[in-house]
Amino acid sequence: MACYGSCDTSIGQVDHGHYTNPVPMRRYHGPKAALTIALLLISSGARGQEHLLGSSAPLALKPGDVVEVTIWREPDLSGQFVINERGIVTLPMLGPVPVVDIPIDSVRDVLLTEYQKELRNPSIIITPLRRVNILGEVARPGMYEVDPTVSLAGAIALAGGVTPSGDMDKIRIVRESGVISERVGAGATIHSVDILSGDQIVVLQRSWFDRNSTFVVSLVLSISSIVIGLVR
Repeated sequence: MACYGSCDTSIGQVDHGHYTNPVPMRRYHGPKAALTIALLLISSGARGQEHLLGSSAPLALKPGDVVEVTIWREPDLSGQFVINERGIVTLPMLGPVPVVDIPIDSVRDVLLTEYQKELRNPSIIITPLRRVNILGEVARPGMYEVDPTVSLAGAIALAGGVTPSGDMDKIRIVRESGVISERVGAGATIHSVDILSGDQIVVLQRSWFDRNSTFVVSLVLSISSIVIGLVR
């Protein structure tokens, strides 16, 4: 899984469990005006860039996403946090923070600045996750949290891979409004295809002939043998 932030392998691992204590043993701070203004200004610029670049725009968080925050030696502040429909994520110590449509690196930099006011030399890793339904001809259909930099093939592997009847060349992307993409390449990334949380990745069946080719060939050979025998 890709990480966004300072990934120093010499500092050990941090517990990635879900955050369960909403009030850490520190002085709690509500929403910070400076933090909100900084993120909103970055958001305005990012939206303009996204309009120009489309799917090649910088990776950014969306409503319904999960953001995994890991702060070294701060398990009470680390965890996975859901972004609500208004684009707000509530983080321990910082409170509600607007984070949608902002490049993930910019989110990390602003949060690092805010945490530095309370923590000594914090090291922060932020990983965005899309919550998508992987359905159709897969071994374990269901909802999965997927790093947007992962390919569709990698996402499907989380669901146990395709069944014998599945066709990796027939992947359909479905949203509430209907089908948004047909026959998407398995090598495309979640981000490049613009898959959002709540979307469905559906692996379709192979054609009837492909699924029954062995039977068809055997049947044709059998019929051919019968016809040749009758002709003789």
